[in-house]
Amino acid sequence: MRQPTITQLIMAFTLATTASAFFRLPCKSPLVVERADPVISPGKISGHVHSIMGGNGFGFEMDYASTQLSTCSSCTVTQDMSNYWVPTLYYKAENGSFISVGQNGGATIYYLQRSDPTDANYPHIEAFPEGFRMVAGDPMLRSYSDTNEQNAITFACLGTNTPETNGFPNIKCPDGLRVQVFFPSCWNGVDLDSANHKSHMAYPSGSDHGSCPGNFTRLVSIFYEVIWNTPDFDGLWYGDSQPFLLSSGDQTGYGYHGDFVNGWNVSTLQAAVDNCTNLSGVIEECPYFDFITDTAAQACVIPPSINEQVFGVMPNLPGCNVVQNGPAISEAQSKCEAPTQIGPFQLPYVDLTSSKGFAYVGCGSDPGGQPRTLLGVQANNATGMTVEYCVDYCVSRGFSVAGLEFSSQCFCDNSIPADRAPIPSLEPMCSAVGNCAMPCSGDSKEVCGGASLISLYQKCKGNGSPCENIHLPIINGSMSTGSTSKSPVHLQGLSSSAEPSSSALTSATSSSSVLPTEESTPATSSPFSTTSAETTPLVATSTLLTTTSISSAGYDVDTNGQSPSSTYHNHHHTHSHRARVGIQGYPTAVTA
Repeated sequence: MRQPTITQLIMAFTLATTASAFFRLPCKSPLVVERADPVISPGKISGHVHSIMGGNGFGFEMDYASTQLSTCSSCTVTQDMSNYWVPTLYYKAENGSFISVGQNGGATIYYLQRSDPTDANYPHIEAFPEGFRMVAGDPMLRSYSDTNEQNAITFACLGTNTPETNGFPNIKCPDGLRVQVFFPSCWNGVDLDSANHKSHMAYPSGSDHGSCPGNFTRLVSIFYEVIWNTPDFDGLWYGDSQPFLLSSGDQTGYGYHGDFVNGWNVSTLQAAVDNCTNLSGVIEECPYFDFITDTAAQACVIPPSINEQVFGVMPNLPGCNVVQNGPAISEAQSKCEAPTQIGPFQLPYVDLTSSKGFAYVGCGSDPGGQPRTLLGVQANNATGMTVEYCVDYCVSRGFSVAGLEFSSQCFCDNSIPADRAPIPSLEPMCSAVGNCAMPCSGDSKEVCGGASLISLYQKCKGNGSPCENIHLPIINGSMSTGSTSKSPVHLQGLSSSAEPSSSALTSATSSSSVLPTEESTPATSSPFSTTSAETTPLVATSTLLTTTSISSAGYDVDTNGQSPSSTYHNHHHTHSHRARVGIQGYPTAVTA
């Protein structure tokens, strides 16, 4: 038999390497969690909640131009302003209530250069074109069939040796539940979308590998991984079945799905697909990409537009979603009191410029295990903390800066350390919103910081200087069609939360009434402090963020001038924060 030539061997090796090459795109946290899906439900509220990652040009209706209006992304490559989303996970309690399950970071998006010698355009693999979008999976499914589409969705029980499943595994997963969606990679070469958002695409013969049908064009393959912090509920299992379900009311897992809207700089992605053929998956090894820091990606979030609870403890799932376990196809429900209107975006602060002469500066940091960001005095109020309360408290103690954290804590000082202030380079929207998302213990419509994050207010200078909150640039995909202008338009974003019923809260969480306490240190500036930056013009102040009113009990809180430990306690389990969303669902930017 004739031996292959050196040229043939090199070519075979090159093709094999290219076929096996991939890179992992980290999306560090959700951009928004709400009932939004501009692919399936453009211009209106979606039927169920999604966890959405990617560019902040996201809107309830959007096109490629919308993605290019993004000023930041929760994913780390600057040339990618795409959006990626999946249904959110909930825990169903024995008493019938529902609790949001924390997300470990955001998602990992795999880009895989897979092709097959029988493909019409082999070995060429194309990048997604402008305007491209697609869906994988079917939210209405409640039973399994041996099809490429269903085999492309799998569940991995981390920390066990059990094989992956196509529905929820009925065992506890010590290191979390990883849900995986592999998208079809064969394109008809013509349509950027289709009526069902699937028929312009086809799976290769082996779901995630193999040949494309007919004259279909091979696109780069994408694969989502999202890890859910199911161990937070290990002590709360009951009965014979696992207690988790999707936001659509699916306790089988067969209705898991993913959506993708392309926002890449196409030429950059094409260059990466053609030339970044390393087998390591390390995206930083590809020279065509530029990156933002993990902190910047985590801080890229957008304010809420729907007055609806999606985090914490709830008597019902958001939207008209009842538990339907099949095996029949799920039926859409419509008779309920769920919101149907997209409201104006909701600001993450209280406007005190006129009433108290204080302006909102942004979302700063207060790292665990280090001296506090504000070192003046401190007050804790487990049941009555509000922004107004904190500002009044600081003023009464002679301070000009007020900061709120962990729902119930108030800190005062006369300046903000430069290394703890909102990061100017993250764009004003990211600095203003950041991951400060915890509701105030005294008013769930107000935001009082987050885990190791502090909502900062500063006394205005007076002397004729304007008193203005931080400026929020407004983006909205639904109003950017055909436009590349950066002019302000309405933003649609992160779902807000109405207060759950007291019975649901009582049954699933514990809270305690703690009288306000005070700690004092000299009313002088920190030796590490610098004067905070000037505030910039306010765009709108009419509506405030509404989030679930849940006690801060369960978090380590110290009152000795140090930031809280980055350890989260719940149901007698201890877990380190890993840039995740905790059990209540509030985004955090804390690392162990």
